[in-house]
Amino acid sequence: MSSSKENKKYTFADYLKFPDSERWEIIDGISYMQSAPSWQHQSISRELMLQFGEYLRNNQCQVFASPFDLRLPEIEEKDIEEDVTNVYQPDLLVVCDKSRLKGTGYHGVPSLAIEILSPSTVRIDRLLKFNIYDKVGVKEY
Repeated sequence: MSSSKENKKYTFADYLKFPDSERWEIIDGISYMQSAPSWQHQSISRELMLQFGEYLRNNQCQVFASPFDLRLPEIEEKDIEEDVTNVYQPDLLVVCDKSRLKGTGYHGVPSLAIEILSPSTVRIDRLLKFNIYDKVGVKEY
């Protein structure tokens, strides 16, 4: 994962203006460009997607794969979607509250978020994302 655009606190509204040809995440208002995943990463992601999809068949919960915008509000009830400063592209996530599916993803706290670790993302996935997932109440990561 490459580092961020200039020193500015970014929101989901800003994120929507980023070029569609680039992959970005916003973590605590800091934007991070993502590189394309390796074939090994994609292979693991595909297998997990198949397994979770089968397990959740005929269930109210659904599994989604990146690219999929997960907008994590700091304070669930009060955050306006456009002002959210945490926009992630988790490799996979499971959501059970379909009312929060909006546009290009989900605005709320998912039941499960999965990040497949890569050498370039370990610090961000294990530290930054983990702490925010924990803070907002993601049940499983």
